[in-house]
Amino acid sequence: MYLVAIGWLYVAFMMALAEALAPRGTVLGALITFLFYGVAPTALLMYLLGTPGRKRRLREQERLADSAQRDEGGHAPAAGPVPPEAEKP
Repeated sequence: MYLVAIGWLYVAFMMALAEALAPRGTVLGALITFLFYGVAPTALLMYLLGTPGRKRRLREQERLADSAQRDEGGHAPAAGPVPPEAEKP
């Protein structure tokens, strides 16, 4: 996945370089080319392809937190000490 992203950024960089060095090209045009053809699509692609991994890590963290809250018997921990019962008059 990273190899494709690096390759695409290289292609976009070469496009931007050609834009900057062209007789009628500008540096601003090169920056816009690199931003819109390279950085923006690559960032979107990496975000979308990273979604399953983020969800998996979140579920794992929730599972670990949930298991840490349970005691050895498998029951949820008590909320606190149990108050004594009041005697009836």
